[in-house]
Parts: sequence; C-alpha cells; structure tokens
Amino acid sequence: MTTARAPSAPRHDAAPAPETAVTTYREALREAHREALRRDPRVFLMGEDVGRYGGSFAVSLGLVEEFGEERIRDTPLSESAFTGAGIGAAVRGMRPIVEIMTVNFSLLALDQILNNAATLLHMSGGQLAVPLVIRMTTGGGRQLAAQHSHSLEGWYAHIPGLRVLAPATLEDARGMLWPALQDPDPVLIFEHGSLYGLKGSLPDPPPEVDIATAAVRRPGSDVTLVAYGGGLGKTLEAAELLAAEGIDAEVIDLRVLRPLDDATLLGSLARTHRAVVVDEAWRSGSLAGEVSARLAEKGFWDLDAPVERVCGAEVPLPYAAHLEQAALPQPETIAAAARRAVRGDGPGGGRADGSGDG
Repeated sequence: MTTARAPSAPRHDAAPAPETAVTTYREALREAHREALRRDPRVFLMGEDVGRYGGSFAVSLGLVEEFGEERIRDTPLSESAFTGAGIGAAVRGMRPIVEIMTVNFSLLALDQILNNAATLLHMSGGQLAVPLVIRMTTGGGRQLAAQHSHSLEGWYAHIPGLRVLAPATLEDARGMLWPALQDPDPVLIFEHGSLYGLKGSLPDPPPEVDIATAAVRRPGSDVTLVAYGGGLGKTLEAAELLAAEGIDAEVIDLRVLRPLDDATLLGSLARTHRAVVVDEAWRSGSLAGEVSARLAEKGFWDLDAPVERVCGAEVPLPYAAHLEQAALPQPETIAAAARRAVRGDGPGGGRADGSGDG
C-alpha cells in the first residue's frame, strides 16, 4: 500500500517575476535621467531648453521641477560653449549630461568633442579623464529637412577616444545612460528622432544593459542583416517579409558604434554566410563601409556572396515626404538586398533603392 504524497510546499527562494509597464522610448530616457540624478549628486543635465521647456523632444519634461535649476541647466544657444563647459565640469569631477538638439548642430561643437573631449586623456598622459555623456537626436523620416535630419553618427564613430552608442529599443534607451556615466571616457548617445514615440512594455525593475556588445534581435540561418538605431525596426520588418518567402534572416543590432563588436558580427556571418548592412547615412565613407570591410577582412572565408549595403541616397535629405522616404532605406529595399545576397545576383549598389551612387 502506498501513501499519498503531500502537495509540494511553494518555494520561497525563487525571485518574483518582474512587473511590466507600458512606456515609450521618450519616457524610458526620462526615467534613465531621473535614476542617474537620484543615484549620483554629481550628475546634472545641461543644454538648450532642457529646463522649463522640458527639452526639444520632451525627454527632460518635469525634471527641473523635481531636481531644480542647478541640476537641470538651460544654456545659451551655443553648442561649442556649453559642450566645452560640460568637458570642464567632467574634468573637475562632475558627471555632466550634455544634450545637443540634433546631430547637425553638433558640428558647432565638433572642435570641443574631437580636440578636447576625445584627446585630453591621451595628451595628459592619463591624468585627465573626461567622464562626459553627450546626447543628441539623429536621423530622418520626420520631414524636418536637411539641416535637422542627417545621420552623422558614423563621423563620430571614426574618432578614437570616444564611445558611441545608438539605443534602438526601450531597454537600451532605459539602460544605457547609467553605464555611460560610469565610463571614464566621453560617451556619445545618438537617439533616432523617429523612436521617441515608440511604445512597448518595459520590466520593472528594468534589465541591466551593457555598452560593449551588439545584440542578436532575431536569430536566423540564411543571411545576416546588420542595422542600428532607427534602421532596426525597418530591418526587422524586412526579415518578416523574407520569412514569408522562406528566407531566414538573422538581425544584428549594432547598438555600440564605437568600438564595434566584431565577435558578434563574425559569429553571425559564420552561421549565415551572407550579410547586408543597413545604414541611413550616406554610403560614401559610411559606418556601413567600415562594417562591410571588417566582415570582408576577418570573415572572408565565411562569405558565400559579396556584402550588400543599403544606405541613404547621397543628397541633402529632402523635406517632401515622398522624396524623404525614397531617400532612406525601407523594408522593401533591405529585403531586396537580402534576396540578391541569398540568390547570388550580386551587389545592387549603394542607394536606398539599390540603384547605385547618387
């Protein structure tokens, strides 16, 4: 005769499942700032209209009421001046976050970023670290015309001494700021303007995020699609189009534009043997060219087809909506490049529509 076993007692050592909340990319960035300001009294935010106006893209809305004008500082309209002030504050031990409205305007601060922030540690023999975070909006697709819409983050990824990030998901928007503030070197964070309204669920507490590696956003076996920032969503859409045709695409989110995570890129190439690099910037001298070169240099024997690139048309970004969309990579043009790679039709050239240089 057997004795019935009593029901197992519930385990008390298992971690409770995290709660989730619906949020937006913009709100995730705001919470990241709020957390940093609470955790470290050395952290402060400075830039044009970040205080009472709440930021040009509403990322800092409400923070000045919570933390005061000493820590949420409105600045004059001089990118060179307030970026230089942020560099000086970082050298003196503070942890400044500098917001520049758009990447186009960051060119007014390029001297400060390149000749000071990126070089002081080297030129001082390791004595002067610059733990500065600079945030700025990048990218097109919002009908803001040529002076507000370009993708120049590849220029900054060219500069030694900087770390360059491009959060494309809610998790990265929420989680990249704090580790960036811990980095002794200057960190640039590029937020694609089309993502601010991106909505989804975010665990509470949010997951920890590293600022060193790329991420596999969709596993696959036939072709590797490499993207970042505002191009990630379009690339995932392209992967769905390809899946309907029986092509299994793996999608890599670069996330970190400098230093590039070669291991993740080459690991994916070893699985798929084909690659398409998506970059909203102009093709000539682009980050897509650097990624393609590394795949060819270090993964040549894994390649079964030439590396394809899908980039923006080589024109100042148009204002008219239909022209702007035609000038930017789209899911259909990304999928077409992947088909060429898989079917062996050869590279289609560099513009968003695959028809060659503009």
